[in-house]
Amino acid sequence: MLAIFKRELRAYYQTPSGYIFMSLFLLVGGVLFAFGNLVSLSSQFTGFLGSILFMFLLAVPVLTMRLLTEEMRMRTDQLLLTSPIKITEIVLGKYLAALFVFVVTMAITILYAVVIAIFGDLDTSATIGGYIGFLLVGCSFIAVGIFVSATTENQVVSAIVTFAALLIFWIMDAIQNGVPTDSTSGLVFAAAIAVGVAVWIYFSTKSLYLGGAVVLLGAIIIVLLVLFDNSVFTGFIGNVLAWFSLLKRYQDFTRGLLKLDSVVYYLSFSAFFLFMTIRLIEKRRWS
Repeated sequence: MLAIFKRELRAYYQTPSGYIFMSLFLLVGGVLFAFGNLVSLSSQFTGFLGSILFMFLLAVPVLTMRLLTEEMRMRTDQLLLTSPIKITEIVLGKYLAALFVFVVTMAITILYAVVIAIFGDLDTSATIGGYIGFLLVGCSFIAVGIFVSATTENQVVSAIVTFAALLIFWIMDAIQNGVPTDSTSGLVFAAAIAVGVAVWIYFSTKSLYLGGAVVLLGAIIIVLLVLFDNSVFTGFIGNVLAWFSLLKRYQDFTRGLLKLDSVVYYLSFSAFFLFMTIRLIEKRRWS
């Protein structure tokens, strides 16, 4: 894994992608800090972090679009897939390299907080919490980006799809507020999830019996819930979509609140997409 990490880190600074990400992030961040804090004489630093968080939404596709896409385009992925290196080590090595570039870039912005601490009134707890939350959101965004990069050979497509996916996560709260809350819609949505999971398992294992067993199990669970506690399906769609809301939990960090459940959520979110990436590549190895 260390060899993959070093290789990817060198690639970031031997190709334009690393410099484009850092320059875009720091240039826009510097402009936002200048007008949002220096010109307006504001010590509200968490507002700056919220602003560059949206910029990260635009910059992540640049950071992740080549991680696995380039390997497939150059056909060097076959060398990796047939090497004794584990798929998990390959994915984690690439992920940690992208995360390292992000952390280094983010660390430079700490200078802005130092300026406010010297010449203004910095809310230290909110700033530290904001940076911790920012780091966790960054881990999640990069995990989504590396998953998307494993699905296509075209870097432009990878960047566009990554941005679209992150944008959906960004506006998930608005989507959640607009979905139906009645029990019938929740029931239909639960059935759709069960069928979707069964289809995914079928294509992953090529086992019709296993896919059918998942559908049957899902149907049994849904029927039991309908008979004994139908209220579960009221607001069910919104409750499921709430799991994908990355920003709602970030707000707690900007108030200086370090909640264990929020930390576990972001780490679980990142681990889920890394696991999906590993499974996707493993399927390609044996296909």
